[in-house]
Amino acid sequence: MNAGTSSTAARALRVEQKAADLASLQLAIAQQPQPEAPAGHAVVRVGAAAVNPSDVKATLGIMPKAVWPRTPGRDFAGTVVAGPSAWIGREVYGSGGDVGITRDGSHARYLVLPEAALRERPRNISMDEAGAVGVPFVTAYEGFRRSGMPQAGQTVLVLGGNGKVGQAAVQLAAQAGAKVIAVQRRAGPFEGFACAPVDVVDARSEDVAARVLELTGGRGADVVYNTVGSAYFEAANKAMAKGATQIFIATHDRAVPFDIFAFYRGMHTYVGIDSLAMDCIASTAQLDAMREGFERGTLKPFPVARHFTLDEALDAYRLVLSGSTDRVVLRP
Repeated sequence: MNAGTSSTAARALRVEQKAADLASLQLAIAQQPQPEAPAGHAVVRVGAAAVNPSDVKATLGIMPKAVWPRTPGRDFAGTVVAGPSAWIGREVYGSGGDVGITRDGSHARYLVLPEAALRERPRNISMDEAGAVGVPFVTAYEGFRRSGMPQAGQTVLVLGGNGKVGQAAVQLAAQAGAKVIAVQRRAGPFEGFACAPVDVVDARSEDVAARVLELTGGRGADVVYNTVGSAYFEAANKAMAKGATQIFIATHDRAVPFDIFAFYRGMHTYVGIDSLAMDCIASTAQLDAMREGFERGTLKPFPVARHFTLDEALDAYRLVLSGSTDRVVLRP
């Protein structure tokens, strides 16, 4: 990376074109004078911005909607410094499937957003934490919104419960009063936070479907949040109750065996979620719907294990793409 300016100047990451792999990725650092706020927009001085796997993958050309050149980064937290007078000086947070993909993103000192995308940061979470909740919680919430929010008395099965979207889904289901079962590929208790007890199934040593049926008295789960996709497809189908819904956000294999008879006899519903389709206005509205949970403590942000400067951004990108489960933020 080429810094090109002093460490005190306002700067932004710039990616000129997609890279073939991480080794060939070029993250330039450009000067970034404070931009003007167009009508209906605001300028946010970024305090913290998560590095998500999708941020790194977008620089590698894996995200088909990504435009070039641009500044990456989907999640953000910071302070409004220009725009509508009612917002000046207020601390905000958010995310967006367009931010850092089709428009310049948050891995920069300044971020220009529509006024409708501004949402005030919850009072009891830090700037780093606020800058790192976006993509996982928005994705988890949208899956439940599309499938019907969890209810007390229901059973919610989360496959890939140790991942960040999985952990967010567990939190939301527990907050709603549902019985929650988290599937992970290791023994031990649920690794994340939940405001209620969570049953854990170790996929390495247990038959997932059989164990879920045992935990539900043979009934199965009402909602299955499958954050992994094909690897759990068969087990998830066998673990679904009559009339259950399965939510998908990712997969390793695109094609899977599909039993149409079991599908319609089970009266099942499948819901697909693409968080990139949700722009910053829709995404921050979803976060705002979770504000009460964050402020009363039934939802908690992820601990931020490491933070990096823009000069260290390539190290942060490499750490995230290596599969690190830690939440990583840049402090521009």
